[in-house]
Amino acid sequence: MNNTLLHPRDEIVETMERVYRHRMTTTSGGNISVREPNGDVWITPARVDKGSLHREDIVRIFPDGSREGIHAPSSEYPFHLGIYKARPDVRAVIHAHPGSLVSFSICGQVPDTRVFPQARHVCGTVGFARYALPGSELLGRHIAEVLAGNRDCYCVLLENHGVVIAGESLASAFERFETLEFAAETILNARLLGEVRYLDEAQLNLSRVPRNVLPEQVMEAASSTEKELRKQICDFVHRAYAQRLMTSTEGSFSARTGADEFVITPSQVDRRNLGLGDLVLVREGARTRGQNPSRAARLHRAIYREHPGIHAIVNALPVHATAFAVSDFLLDTRTIPESYLFLKDVGKIPFAEHYGSGGDVARAVTPSHPVALLENNGVLVAGRSVLDAFDRLEVLDATASAILGGRALGPLAPMGPEVIEELVAAFPGI
Repeated sequence: MNNTLLHPRDEIVETMERVYRHRMTTTSGGNISVREPNGDVWITPARVDKGSLHREDIVRIFPDGSREGIHAPSSEYPFHLGIYKARPDVRAVIHAHPGSLVSFSICGQVPDTRVFPQARHVCGTVGFARYALPGSELLGRHIAEVLAGNRDCYCVLLENHGVVIAGESLASAFERFETLEFAAETILNARLLGEVRYLDEAQLNLSRVPRNVLPEQVMEAASSTEKELRKQICDFVHRAYAQRLMTSTEGSFSARTGADEFVITPSQVDRRNLGLGDLVLVREGARTRGQNPSRAARLHRAIYREHPGIHAIVNALPVHATAFAVSDFLLDTRTIPESYLFLKDVGKIPFAEHYGSGGDVARAVTPSHPVALLENNGVLVAGRSVLDAFDRLEVLDATASAILGGRALGPLAPMGPEVIEELVAAFPGI
C-alpha cells in the first residue's frame, strides 16, 4: 500500500472501508487516526456509521487540544493521543473489534504469530493491555505502557475489548491489523482440528533468506497473449483478495507465456491495488529490469519447467484451508464429489522444501495432483489456465470450510473407493 499522496481524511476513509468490508469492525465500532509531522491528528468521528464514512466526517485535533470538524472525535481519542505521546515513531493507529482477535481478548490470550512466517515478520510479538473503561485515560495509559515498554511491539490486544495496532504509516498499521486477524482466525480454525504447529527460530530464519535474486534483462513489448494474461491475473487477484483467499501482503499468481517464460505478481505490492504494470515477466530465469517478482518466482519456474501441461500457479492463504496447513489433520477431499474431482488427494509439502530449489515441490505438484498444502505457508494450486487455478483455489477453501463445520457435528463420512471409481469414470479428464 502506498498512500503517501493521499490526504489523511481520504486515507482514513479508504482504510476504514477496507476494515468494514471485510467485517473486521461494526457500524458503531472501531476508530482510526493519523498523526501529521506537525502534530495534528486526524481521527474518525463519534457516532457516525463506519460503513459509510465521508472525508468531511473526519475530525482534526490540533496539538493544543482544539478541534476542527462537523462531528465530535471518537470517544476513544484519548488513547490515540496517549500512544502518539509514548511512541514518537508511530504515525497511525487502528482500533477495531475483528471477531477472531476479540475471541483471544475475552480469553486473556494473544495469538502466537509464529504460525506462519509473514505473520511473524509483519506483526512481531503481540502485547496485552489490562481492561479499563473504553474511552478512558486509564485505558490509554495501559496501552501506552505496553507500547513504551517494547519498541518492537506495535500490536496490543485489549482485555475484553478488541485490538490496537500502531504503525509508522497507516498502510503499515493496516497490514499488521489484517495479518494479525488472519493469524488469529487460522489458529482458531486449526484448534478445531487438533494441535497447532508453530515455527521454531531455525524455520523462521530459513524464511528470511532471500529467495528471489534473479538477474535483470530488458524485455521487448508485451504480446497480446501476455497482455491478456496480465488482465486475467489482476482480475483474479482482486477477487481473491475480496474473498479473503489472499491478504494485502501475501499471495502470488503466475501464468505461463512461453516455454520458459511467465508473468507473476510482484513482491511488496498491495494485492487489492495490483495493476497490469505491476506484474513481472520472468524469462529463462531473468526478471524484467527494475521490477521485483514474488519470492515464489523460482518455485513457479521449477513447476512450469517440470510440467508443460501446467499453465497457471497460485500461492494463497485461504482462511479455512490454511488451518490444515498448520495442523496435522487431513484435508480429505473424498468427502465431497466436486472436491475430489477438482482437487484430487491433497498432500502436504514440508516447510523447508518451500525454500529449496523448487524441484521437490515440482515433483509433488503435478497435473494429476494439482493442489498441495504448504506447511505453515498456505496452499499451492496449479491449473491448465488462470481460471482453472482460481476455480480450484475456491473449491479448496470451500471444502476446508465444510470439513471444519463438520467437525462440530461429529466424525466425517468420506466416500468409499467404489464411489470414487464411479466419479472418475463419469467425469474423465477433470
